[in-house]
Amino acid sequence: MGNWIPSIVPKDDEEKRYLLVDDFGNMGRCWQGTDIEATDLEIVIGDLPDGQHNSPACVIGLNTVEGWSSDVSEELAEELQRRCDLKLADVPASLEQFVRRFHGADREQLTLRLV
Repeated sequence: MGNWIPSIVPKDDEEKRYLLVDDFGNMGRCWQGTDIEATDLEIVIGDLPDGQHNSPACVIGLNTVEGWSSDVSEELAEELQRRCDLKLADVPASLEQFVRRFHGADREQLTLRLV
């Protein structure tokens, strides 16, 4: 068998992947373990309002084929706020701190058209 090491690179290497760091307070922070197929942006965004994370600290986007990684927390917070605004709903309590930290005071008010 030799020195073969299994690849951790997703099979569909054209897709971006997103990893969430969860904050457990005095117990510390950790990468949330998840199925490799459950790391696309829509699944991560969908898991957040469902309360599947304790207290998100940040979200890292990466693409091993293109050779980049980036903290996408601000963009994710903006998207969460936008989706809540479109539903005319408040940001879930479990995400308020995350959205405030990364999107906070710079938040733009949606413009309503008068008919």
